[in-house]
Amino acid sequence: MTLVAITGTPGTGKSTVADELRSRGYAVVDLKRHIIENGLMGDLDEERDTHEVDLDALNDSLEVYHGEGLTFMEGHLSHYMDCSTIIVLRCSPQVLARRLRERGYSERKIRENVQSEILDVILCEATDGEIPVFEIDSTGLDVADTADAIEKIVKGEGDDYLPGVTDWSREMEAWF
Repeated sequence: MTLVAITGTPGTGKSTVADELRSRGYAVVDLKRHIIENGLMGDLDEERDTHEVDLDALNDSLEVYHGEGLTFMEGHLSHYMDCSTIIVLRCSPQVLARRLRERGYSERKIRENVQSEILDVILCEATDGEIPVFEIDSTGLDVADTADAIEKIVKGEGDDYLPGVTDWSREMEAWF
């Protein structure tokens, strides 16, 4: 199995780079679409403005991609799935907030996501296991450069993308 997770806070560039990887001929699973198409969308958590997802059922539903060669799965839950590598996309809080505003996110949801990015929430969750984890700061990269970095990682040339390089802690005062 070579199932590679591309994860990160909403707005870090996961979907955009997934489209680029598809255009380069890679198989890419859009987890949000997969969840909807497979009836895995749970109840709406109105307080957090998000749907619950049974992660075990989601993981089981991805079994069809095991043994299929190199397949990427893109989504902010992908780091919870059985995979061989996790790539966490990162983005500066200011750019992230702008992107989320352009998507029509509420200020509350923007703050929640920016705070998660500053605190490295997804990176910390991803590094909690035994799966190799890499991080890419996509803030100043165009989509082709981000896809190039992902290709380097899956080819075993990811030393420049080991976790711990990205630090948004200087942004805390503005968001907390």
